[in-house]
Amino acid sequence: MAVAGDALKNNITILVPLVLHIWEQLLFFATLVGMKLIKMKIWSYIPDCKLAFEHFCIHTGGRAVLDELEKNLQPSEWHMEPSRMTLYRFGNTSSSSLWYELDYTGTKGRIRNKDRIWQIVFGFGFKFNSVVWRALKTVKPAEEKNPWIDEIENFPITIPRVAAIN
Repeated sequence: MAVAGDALKNNITILVPLVLHIWEQLLFFATLVGMKLIKMKIWSYIPDCKLAFEHFCIHTGGRAVLDELEKNLQPSEWHMEPSRMTLYRFGNTSSSSLWYELDYTGTKGRIRNKDRIWQIVFGFGFKFNSVVWRALKTVKPAEEKNPWIDEIENFPITIPRVAAIN
């Protein structure tokens, strides 16, 4: 998971200037400069990505991946719901899980005009890629057949947390 964290930090460093509010950028870059140039031992500031994105679609590579990203990015349970429900219903479908998550969010009627959606995917070797989408209109819950429509009213479900085994 440490390699995934490093890949995420590298991606955020590139993404930060493009999406975050100016105060979040200043805090992020101040700690980055302090750590890199001045060699200060200060806490690493993790930007509040909830201020930049309304929705997250996180690669469902497993519960540990989702837990680690939740710990680092600190999205709300509501933000994590599409990823966790996709993992529950379809399992690890690799990068295609992002589209199931986006469809879940749309089917729930959550996407509004100008919302930003951050899709995050991990790959082999540990690669990390992301894309940011902006909704061009409010998405109405789909009435045609899609992977969620037949049972969307049953979600979210409560998934019990399992204690780690030492």
